[in-house]
Amino acid sequence: MPAGSGSLSDQGPAQAPAVGRVSSLRCGTRRPYSRYMGDKSTIEWTEATWNPTTGCDRISAGCDNCYALTLAKRLKAMGNAKYQLDGDPRTSGPGFGLAIHSDVLALPYTWREPRRVFVNSMSDLFHARVPTDFVVEVFNVMVATPRHSYQILTKRPRRVARLASSLPWPKNVWMGVTVEDQETAWRADVLRDVPAAVRFISAEPLLGPVDLDLDGIDWLIAGGESGVGHRHIDPAWVDALQRACASSGTAFFFKQWGGRRPKSGGRLLRGRSWDEMPTPKLRAQALVTV
Repeated sequence: MPAGSGSLSDQGPAQAPAVGRVSSLRCGTRRPYSRYMGDKSTIEWTEATWNPTTGCDRISAGCDNCYALTLAKRLKAMGNAKYQLDGDPRTSGPGFGLAIHSDVLALPYTWREPRRVFVNSMSDLFHARVPTDFVVEVFNVMVATPRHSYQILTKRPRRVARLASSLPWPKNVWMGVTVEDQETAWRADVLRDVPAAVRFISAEPLLGPVDLDLDGIDWLIAGGESGVGHRHIDPAWVDALQRACASSGTAFFFKQWGGRRPKSGGRLLRGRSWDEMPTPKLRAQALVTV
């Protein structure tokens, strides 16, 4: 997620992750997760959030105005226990150091009704400092809760590809990458070799025109940046992506035009809303070497 003066690679600054205190709460319990409850989300394309890790490091232009980094600073000031570890100021910030929270792994078991779950809205599961064993634990929870659909979004698809053959890929796990401009379009090419039931692209914040090969891509989300210092989005960029999706059979979801606030510009494109959702597909396990 979140580009500073550090290296713009899959690796963040060398720093051991903090391991969250393991809760006594076990799978299937009815006790509330009040501190971590994410069963409602205002993000249009999902229904809940689940953050088994928090914190990240900026690695590309799309991270410059990272909402999660800004929110983490606020949550730290409020005393939220999950956001007390500071990240490297060159690439991260207050409350946004990479931290592992084993005590929320069982949260999806407590949700009885099926829902779409955005995994790590406040982090990146495939950050270099998230231990591989923990990534596997997260996937095992997703396998064990097939009633939910899990949406994982990363800016680090090379690590996804390296781990792909050692992870389970049930049909309820959707894997996506952020592509904010033509310079980051390569992420979609790496994603194409990952055997997820749904492969998706989040072109948000969309910072320039993008020419994408959508072969093997099931869903594309587009949106403009919001907040102080938000960058311009040209309607022609969005229009081109929608038409490319229509030509390739890729579901298209337009989230927002952005502006000072997320809803400032609305979300209509050519006079209508675009809320298409993908259809999961069965794919053979990929053996990828990157």
